Amino acid sequence: MIRRRLCLGAAAIALTVPLAGCVTVHGERALIPSIRPAEAAKVLADFAAQNNKATRSYDQQAIDAVEAGPLGAIDQAGVRAKHANNPDGNKGYSALEFSDARYFVPEQRGWPKFFVAEARTNRNGDARWLLAFRRSGPGRPWMADFLGVAASDALPDFALDKDGHAEAVPLAGTDLLVQPGQLSAQYASYLDGGTGGGKDDGKNGAAAAGVFADGPATSGLKDSRAKSARTASTVTQYADQPDVSGDFAPVALRTTDGGAVVFFGSRHQSRATFRADHPLTLDADTKALTTGTPRTSITLSRVAQSMVEVPPRKAGTKVVFVSYLTGLVSAKGE
Repeated sequence: MIRRRLCLGAAAIALTVPLAGCVTVHGERALIPSIRPAEAAKVLADFAAQNNKATRSYDQQAIDAVEAGPLGAIDQAGVRAKHANNPDGNKGYSALEFSDARYFVPEQRGWPKFFVAEARTNRNGDARWLLAFRRSGPGRPWMADFLGVAASDALPDFALDKDGHAEAVPLAGTDLLVQPGQLSAQYASYLDGGTGGGKDDGKNGAAAAGVFADGPATSGLKDSRAKSARTASTVTQYADQPDVSGDFAPVALRTTDGGAVVFFGSRHQSRATFRADHPLTLDADTKALTTGTPRTSITLSRVAQSMVEVPPRKAGTKVVFVSYLTGLVSAKGE
């Protein structure tokens, strides 16, 4: 159990009750902020330090110490591949730096707890990073499970209460167009040929016309797949699976328009079958993650992490992808 100790004595000058000793707040029962601002700043600083260590020396243990979920799966595979091809590390690496950070901290009861850090970086021009950190239980470390990247003019407008706290949105039973816990399944269904809607079963309010707005991660991706599905030398098949288990579970915060920003993950495979005499060219990182010998086919497995804006059910609008980041995690040749 987390016991946040609040000492009431001479040092607590804001309190007028003349009590000595400490009061124990039980984080598994009390409704309390998921983290204090100073602690959140330290979590972000530790993330930067470990991420820089991992990228400079291609040290997977450094990634494992601060990342989990979809972000961790992508970066762990990337570090493995880079280390295989560059065992001496990346001596020309320029360190990741954060500045102008803001922290969106909800009040929560029980575990897990999460918060979102939004900051400017020395990457991606004027775009800002939004990192969703989650702590699974007392005594456990804060882990970055999701990353979203958004231009300054596309940043979510998170709702804050009078005390400056963000509002966590549950995974089910909300007034949103799609329940946060169903987004991964809806997205996988959409890519596999559905509309992303299906029947309105009263549980998620998804309209039959589909719930996802057009864009690079939706209609653009489906169009790209259709064009590359069959060429003179290859036939490519796609399969998409939701994943909401463990540290892949979505997290969501309310926005000022009554909707929510949701971070969620998904898994995607592509299997390319080619002629036996077709020359297959793989980049070095893909080779490092490949098992088997790709004589006639290769299956690429990717993880995606998405940050979307979900409108209220009655808003008459659709789910918009603000950020969609994907990375190869394994490959198998046959």
